[in-house]
Amino acid sequence: MLTRTTPDEVGTMSDDTRPDSALGLEGTPHTGEAVDAEGFLVEPQAEDFKSAKPASANPDWFKGAVFYEVLVRAFSDSNGDGTGDLRGLASRLDYLEWLGVDCLWLPPFYASPLRDGGYDISDFRAVLPEFGTVEDFVYLLEEAHRRGIRVITDLVLNHTSDAHPWFQESRQNPDGPYGDYYVWSDDDSRYSDARIIFVDTETSNWTYDPVRGQFFWHRFFSHQPDLNYENPEVQEAMLDILRFWLDLGIDGFRLDAVPYLFEEEGTICENLPRTHEFLKKCRKVVDDEFPGRVLLAEANQWPSDVVEYFGDPAVGGDECHMAFHFPLMPRIFMAVRRESRFPISEILAQTPAIPENAQWGIFLRNHDELTLEMVSDEERDYMYSEYAKDPRMKANIGIRRRLAPLLENDRNQHELFTALLLS
Repeated sequence: MLTRTTPDEVGTMSDDTRPDSALGLEGTPHTGEAVDAEGFLVEPQAEDFKSAKPASANPDWFKGAVFYEVLVRAFSDSNGDGTGDLRGLASRLDYLEWLGVDCLWLPPFYASPLRDGGYDISDFRAVLPEFGTVEDFVYLLEEAHRRGIRVITDLVLNHTSDAHPWFQESRQNPDGPYGDYYVWSDDDSRYSDARIIFVDTETSNWTYDPVRGQFFWHRFFSHQPDLNYENPEVQEAMLDILRFWLDLGIDGFRLDAVPYLFEEEGTICENLPRTHEFLKKCRKVVDDEFPGRVLLAEANQWPSDVVEYFGDPAVGGDECHMAFHFPLMPRIFMAVRRESRFPISEILAQTPAIPENAQWGIFLRNHDELTLEMVSDEERDYMYSEYAKDPRMKANIGIRRRLAPLLENDRNQHELFTALLLS
């Protein structure tokens, strides 16, 4: 996952500032949520809602599709409250159809404290109220499918918000059904070979929780505790979340931050074999129960590592149908400015073959910064000099500008880059 530039604040809320309801001081259990006989939270099921009719059958639709990322908050406001929403997006589908969009990609629209642009999810089965309701999302699906447009969204597998009821139950009741849903430790010395991703805000991958009296593991912000995939119940819970949205009619998921699902001492805790084992389970759910839907891996790694996320080539791929090709993106920008094909041809020569039923996701920009993690220091300096002359345009190891200003609002440049992207 790329370093984000959207959060309003970082760090963990202290126990003095977190509201009592988040701390779980009201109701039984600690979150005040309804539970079943075994103590598990009672969560909505897909059958509680009307489902959208599925898109037309075409198992290979993603291979030639144009995906268009839409930031719901910024796109179209249906009720005049100043925030874009799902109904507003649905009202603009004719325009998106005219553009030639085959699939809409929505960043997280789930319930969230919004401390990381929605990637800190507090309820995987609820829609952020300012965006609408689950029923509004189903309406969007219906209207999109009627126009031949598919819809995918981000699903954050690696972590939740610290406001998620699972985490609140885990910290308050270590012996309860959620006690082992997260990665806890008595000290912060484990997994010391794992890099810190957000080095500008985090000093450790561990944060001490005074309620439980232990440290919890997080690869990203300290308000985003990692789920414990060693626990089979966590795996089943996340598979059920896939089923929930797939049952409602969604066409697939961009699986966020997939390299980091498991931890193992003596490794960098990335791209571990057990991660691939879990992704095979996800793919089996899709193939067996929802054929024609798509899983897109977000793994900001070199192609030689990312190719593993397609799965076994002998069976055409049995993990993700698609994966982003991150190193190609900055080299497209370099190639155009240098008027040389070499940056592109060089990285393509390093890109291994992929399974027959798989597809690379090639892109110019998305909601994250234009990452320069996978270029040399010299190339990074060149990109800064060409595309980020003002220091304020830089963000972490990348460039924070949107595509239009990045290309100086030059339509000819836009057309050239788009032609390269689609060639």
